[in-house]
Parts: sequence; C-alpha cells; structure tokens
Amino acid sequence: MCGIIGYIGSQEAEPILIEGLRRLEYRGYDSSGIATLELSDEVPRLGCRLHLRKRAGRIQDLADLLREEPARGTLGISHTRWATHGPANDRNAHPHCSSDGSIAVVHNGVIENYSTLKRQLQSEGVEFSSDTDTEVIAQLIAKQLRELNAGRNGRGLTSTGLFVEAVSKALALLKGTYGLAIVSTQFPDVILGARLGSPLVVGVGDNENFLASDPSALLGKTDKVVYLRDHQLCVLTADDWHILDQDRARVEATVHSIDWDVGDADKGAFEHHMLKEIYEQPEALENALRGRLSEADATAHFGGLNLTTQQLRDVERIILTACGTSYHAALVGEYLIEEFARIPVEVEYASEFRYRNPPIDRNTIVIALTQSGETADTLAALRESKRKGHPTLALCNVVGSSIAREADGGVYLHAGPEIGVASTKAFTNQVAVLTMLALYFGRLRHLSSLQGMQMIRELREIPDLVRQTLRCDKQVRHIAEKFAHVRNFLYLGRQYHYPVALEGALKLKEISYIHAEGYPAAEMKHGPIALVDEQTPSVFLMPRGPIFDKVMSNLMEVKARRGPVIAIVSEGEIEAAHVADEVIEVPSVPEYLQPLVTVVPLQLLAYHIARIRGCDVDKPRNLAKSVTVE
Repeated sequence: MCGIIGYIGSQEAEPILIEGLRRLEYRGYDSSGIATLELSDEVPRLGCRLHLRKRAGRIQDLADLLREEPARGTLGISHTRWATHGPANDRNAHPHCSSDGSIAVVHNGVIENYSTLKRQLQSEGVEFSSDTDTEVIAQLIAKQLRELNAGRNGRGLTSTGLFVEAVSKALALLKGTYGLAIVSTQFPDVILGARLGSPLVVGVGDNENFLASDPSALLGKTDKVVYLRDHQLCVLTADDWHILDQDRARVEATVHSIDWDVGDADKGAFEHHMLKEIYEQPEALENALRGRLSEADATAHFGGLNLTTQQLRDVERIILTACGTSYHAALVGEYLIEEFARIPVEVEYASEFRYRNPPIDRNTIVIALTQSGETADTLAALRESKRKGHPTLALCNVVGSSIAREADGGVYLHAGPEIGVASTKAFTNQVAVLTMLALYFGRLRHLSSLQGMQMIRELREIPDLVRQTLRCDKQVRHIAEKFAHVRNFLYLGRQYHYPVALEGALKLKEISYIHAEGYPAAEMKHGPIALVDEQTPSVFLMPRGPIFDKVMSNLMEVKARRGPVIAIVSEGEIEAAHVADEVIEVPSVPEYLQPLVTVVPLQLLAYHIARIRGCDVDKPRNLAKSVTVE
C-alpha cells in the first residue's frame, strides 16, 4: 500500500512528483506530501533548503497547497499514504523528518519494533512530532549520521558513502518491512532507496533518475526500470545510479522495459478506471490467450513454467494460494483443474496458509495468484512453500514483481495495468489462465486430443462472448437504480458459480459499502434464508447447466418469502424469466467457461450501484490496491 515517487535531475521536481502521485493515488489516499531540496546560492552556509509540504486528504489538496507554497528544487521525494500507524492528518502525512531537519523519509511498510526504538530515542532527548512508525527511521538515520560525522567510523568514506553507511546502520536496527526513499540536506545531490518486503523500482532516465513503489508512476517519464530485491539499496544521482547489496557492495542489475504506455493507465473516455477496465476485459483475455493455445498439440503452452514435463506429470496435488479477488479466481481454478486434470486441488487463503503448518505431500506444487505480485501474505506463503522444498508457480500481472521473481516459474496474466482498486480484468484473466492450466495438466494425463481441441475452440470464442455480455450495461444500470438504496444483498450460485457469487458480493461491498454475502445456493436453507425479506435482493447465478433445476428450486424458495430476485441466465431462458423480478441474459457457453461471462454483469451492477450512491468508485474508503503490509 502507499505510494512513493522520487526524482533527481535538472527539472523542477515538484510537478513530476505530483504527476507521479496522481498515478499512484490508488495505492493510498488518506494524505500526501512532498519534500524537495533547493540549493541555496543566497545563503551559502545553508547548503540547501528542505521544503516540506504535507496535507491530509487527496492529492488535489496537496496540489492546492503547493500553488500557495511552492516546493522548489530539482531533487525530491513524495508519498501518498494508506494509514497504518496514527490517524490520517497533516502531521502524520509523509515525508517525515528528523528533529534536526537534516533527513526526510517516505516509507511504505510497517516497522514492528518502532515503539521500542522510539522510547530509546526519546530517552536520549529526541523529540517526535507524529504518531507514525516512519518517523523513527528518519530519527535513527540522523543519529547515525551525527555519530559518523563525530567519530572515527566515518573517516575515509566519500560523502555519499557516509550517507549510505548511516542509512545501513539505521536499517540494521529495524524489524518489519519497508520501501524507503531518503534525502538529506547534508547530501543535496543524491537520493537513497531501500527495500525489504515492500516494492521499490528505479526508473532510469537521460540525465535524470526516478524512484517509485510502482512502475505505473513512471509512465510517460521512462520505460526503463530496475526492480530492487530485498535488502538492497539504491543510490541515485542526476547522471548515475547503482544498486548495493546488504554488505554495501555493488551488484549487477537488470534493466527491464515497461510495455505499458500512458494511455493504458488513463481513464480515456470512461468516467472511472473501474468501468474502463471492465470494458477492457475482451482485449485483456485475447492477450492472455495469445500464443498459448496449440492446435497441433491440442493443448496449452507456457514459456515460463521452468519445470520439466515429467515433474509436472508427477504432480499429485496442487495448492492454490491467494487473497481477495485472486482467492475467488483460485476457487474457480479448483473446479477446473479437478474436472479436466483429475488432480486434487486445495485453495488456501495466503494470510492463513503462511502461519499454518499443514502436511504437504512430496509431489505437491504450490501456485500463487496475485495481480500486483507484491501482496505481502501471498509472497510470504510462496516463500514458506519454497523453504519446505515444494515447486512454486505464480500467476501474476506484473513483470519483475517480487512474486514473479521468487517463484520457480509462472504465467503472466497480460491484463495490462489495473488502476481501479476493485479488481476486474485481473480476475477474468486469472480464470482464463487457470482454464489453460487445466487443459495443459489434463492433456498430460487423460484428456484426448479431440477433447483438447474442443476446449481450444471454445476458449478462443470467449473474448467475443465477453464483448457480447457487455451489451447488458444499460440494463444493469436500470436495475442498479432500483436497488441502490438497499442495505443487504445475497449472491447465490452453485458449482462454478459459487466463487462467482463470492466475487460479486465482494465487488459490491468494496465500492458501494452495502453489506453483501455470497453463498452456495443450496446452503441458503442452512441459515442465510433467514435474511430474506422484501428489502433484501438475491442475485442468482443460473445459466443453463446440469444443476439448473436445483438452483431454480432455490430461487423459488426465495420468492416464496417475497425476496426480490435478480437472475443471471443464459440467453433465451424462459423459465427463470417468469419468476425472477429482473433477468440479465449472458451468452450461452460451456459450463466451465460460464464464470467468464456471468461475472461481468456483477461487476457492472456493483459499479452502477456505487456510482448512484455517490461513492468514489476507484478509491473506496479504507482500501488500497496492493496490500503490501500485513
């Protein structure tokens, strides 16, 4: 969570930092701030001036402040916050400075031992001005720098080396996670960055360099980035950069190219990023499928699994681990892989899996699902699996992310940047990739070439069928107007549609703040039916399939208790239309592909209800896009 952007070069830093913060606002929007260093020719003894501007609220509030009080300088760091320690107010906004004003820090992560360190510093006379854990870092660096300047340990070091040494000594005292950008009035021509558990990337420019928590902040500025690894530091000047390891030795770093452009991260003609991303799903699915379906072999091909065919054929159990929307996609994957590959699958919340010690058989593979590739719980679950010697794969949307790098192999989603906090196209691409994995594992085992060819033909039709599904938008908007005032929703489905029901309920909760629950439709009689009344609509996912009649019976039970019903059905469905209050038709597709079309009206329903209720669709309260803290 939180967003970091830093700049050093020949241009004024402030507008570059503000533009970057706007691109990162989906990472946190409780407060924001900026610190720049301005060389002082008028008063040479000052060396440089530190300009600090902070404001609670959205980025625009900070921009308004900067119009009144500009922050001059060609070097600066900035931050948009998702609060962890201390309320969202001006004094808790980042950057945080040392009490002597020499150090400014922005931080993404959590320092677990900050209270102990704070008490120690206070006992030494250090005064604190915020409630945050981050201020401890600034105070520690300033202390280490004072001691190095005063003692023998600092002798023989270059000025930048002195700065690096002070930061390294301070970091050694911290327990927790951090992505840091650090500047000092004593070293007005350098930015330091450090990473442990929270993402950080260097943007490589032409006589200018950048630091950010997410490559999307750098779109339009540079397409070349270097992803820091845990325990690494970066040293940025206007015309140079290098990476240091834990022992402060230089390391070789790979420069990656970002294949997104500015338009990918803009809203374009859409009112919100979420709506744009819902409409991008057909193209995103085409990108996920492209080059991965082989008619010659009647199977799927993946270039990055990094496991031999024999290793994959020997798999006897698969664990899918994820959080949030990715967890719901994994539940769909459980049905897919068990049906087509006949491999037992277990789906685990990553946040629980990381602390459990479940028995895992030798021939088990662990697959982590994540949009950002930086989700803290999922990364920890992956690492725990690797420590125990199990092969790991990742389904991820961000090249160079922590999970993508640390997994033994994986598959990129190719969904493009997803800015809306409520995930949409990443979910459908995860389901599509899981479908191809089910095909791949199935063909390694018992699926015939004819069955494989049939699945390939059906998969290739999916992008156009999702385009057709999007035509329901206007109808869904009218339904949203009818139900936007209610306080509770039920989402009900069976088999492949149980995970979709969970996802539909999550979307509504995330962005409209209406309480919603997803259940297997048959489980309704075991408790949830007590919630049914005239003010509680039930959304039934019931396209034609083997258990349509069973779900129809569940629908009748709700109608018998005067509950309003919204039914998602296959096109041309008559039976449900006679009973349900509202009916949304989706194209007829094979049962295993139905989640890819039935989830679309649920995404649109959540979007339109939130918009009607006046909610901030792209920036829902209390949420941020990538959960990089525990």
